[in-house]
Amino acid sequence: MDIEQELAALRATVQEVKDRQDILACIQRECRARDRQDEAQITACWWEDGVDEHGSVITRVPDYAARANLGHKSSFNMTSHNITNQVCEIDGDTAYVESYVIGGLFWLDGKTTTIAFGRYLDKLEKRPMPGGSAEWRMLVRKCTIEMTADTDASWVYSAAVKGFLKARWDGNDPSYERPFVASTEGLRW
Repeated sequence: MDIEQELAALRATVQEVKDRQDILACIQRECRARDRQDEAQITACWWEDGVDEHGSVITRVPDYAARANLGHKSSFNMTSHNITNQVCEIDGDTAYVESYVIGGLFWLDGKTTTIAFGRYLDKLEKRPMPGGSAEWRMLVRKCTIEMTADTDASWVYSAAVKGFLKARWDGNDPSYERPFVASTEGLRW
């Protein structure tokens, strides 16, 4: 193999690694945005012709962020979507991704937390953007639920948690602050 072939192989490897990282980052950003109820950030992870399937409900992207947020707000005080294992098959500018998700759901009763285990089965596409770059975004999502566990949520009200920051479903969540500065300010348990 000559130096040009070696360089071409290296470029292809670097591009695949970059694509995989960009795909994972898109899925993680969408989870974070849902946990912050941030409609603009949720929508930015999807192509405008995208579609989400959660259970028997299929929602097109123009309506997805508002519907997902309403669904969460109507049942939960807070949510936490966590991506774990991921398998990613890239075929040109299309990717088929299976991401394991663990969801923490803190019910409105303030007494119960459900931990749900499932998977996101996502189709992403890499499309051109203004300025000549390209970006991976979601086009189709199917969601599975494999098991759940309910638990007593009273620990969050205990002395062990007193003083910890509380998450917020708005732009005042501590994750939006810049720069991060240690402080005793903010909404706390």
